[in-house]
Amino acid sequence: LDHPNVLSYIDVLRNKAKVGQKVAVIGAGGIGFDVSEYLLHYDDTDDRDKRPNEVDADQFLESWGVDRSNSDRGGLAKERIENPHREIILMQRKKGKLGAGLGKTTGWIHRSTLLRSKRVEMIPGVSYDKVDENGHLHVTIGSGKERQSRVIVVDNIILCAGQISNRTLEDEAKNAFGGLASKVFTIGGAYEAGELDAKRAIDMGTRLALRIKDDEIEPGDQGSLGADVGAEEKMFNILKGISG
Repeated sequence: LDHPNVLSYIDVLRNKAKVGQKVAVIGAGGIGFDVSEYLLHYDDTDDRDKRPNEVDADQFLESWGVDRSNSDRGGLAKERIENPHREIILMQRKKGKLGAGLGKTTGWIHRSTLLRSKRVEMIPGVSYDKVDENGHLHVTIGSGKERQSRVIVVDNIILCAGQISNRTLEDEAKNAFGGLASKVFTIGGAYEAGELDAKRAIDMGTRLALRIKDDEIEPGDQGSLGADVGAEEKMFNILKGISG
């Protein structure tokens, strides 16, 4: 992974590393989808990202087929797909549909944006074998009789997997504040980075805030403060399993 063609998502988003026209993205969680969408629209000739007041609202509505004049039936016009800047291969180790774990309310937007571009290939069930001397990615797809090897020839490989929790601030706070060390709590992605989940982070923060004054709540207990799964969510998961 020390080949110059291999970049982390931090290199791309924060450090604005130059990215080629054909890209392999390893990891299809929230970060993988965000980075893929970013690369579809981001042009290396731009010296910075657009600010909110520089985004063209009319162009956004046009790309989603929203007719502001209501001259078309239902206010739905023909979608206009912008020319993507790159070709992307998005992969994950897990079997099944990519993006299945994205947010219930916004996940469909990310999936739709990538699929509508017609420049994104999504591959599940991938084992990553090696990056060769040319910076090309060797993978194995599937298992058993359907197992096949493939060499993915790309300009860059973006790593959007293998997140680890970062508790640096927790350690510094405990060492700096003496008596407050017993009341330093880490929540959200810093507590558990796998499958970064805003809903889980908000849930942990809310429940901890309500009970943080209780003497029996000590650092380390925050992971057990999550709510039990309710009847509605149990039913949702059952129906989700049935529908595949």
